[in-house]
Amino acid sequence: MRTGNCLVTHNGTILNADYLFHRFGFGRHAQVDSEIIGRIADASIVGGRIDMRALRERLTLCRGQMSAVIVAKTDPETVVILKGNKPLELIYHPKLHAVFYASSAKYLQAALSDAKGWKRRPIEPMRISVFPCSDLQGFQLQPFSFVAQTRGSLLKGGVPV
Repeated sequence: MRTGNCLVTHNGTILNADYLFHRFGFGRHAQVDSEIIGRIADASIVGGRIDMRALRERLTLCRGQMSAVIVAKTDPETVVILKGNKPLELIYHPKLHAVFYASSAKYLQAALSDAKGWKRRPIEPMRISVFPCSDLQGFQLQPFSFVAQTRGSLLKGGVPV
């Protein structure tokens, strides 16, 4: 999904997306909850780059499930990966200078079974991974949080309470 300056893919559901659009005064162009992640990222851009502190701060207000990948058009050399409480697998190939991600490793294995040299990049839940495209091994990990919740149940650390 494209939202303003950001491109976003999202696995999950943001249960309070309507509230967040209203709270932040964001325009809404699609009736898709995933748009709120892109709008939050857009609002976190400072000097052309996503300000990670501002992004993390706004994400704490989200309720639901999420893992996402974000790239700002104004900073296409930086990729932001949010691994929350939904599956997200990431692999990269240093020589081919490529990164692939999916919700399951089986999709990556099926798509890339003939290629050699891929390296898995495990990311623990509730982490933001930021990496420059010029250095695919130069990941920076930062914690982030939000209210992990499924419809009707509140989760703490992935476990219903």
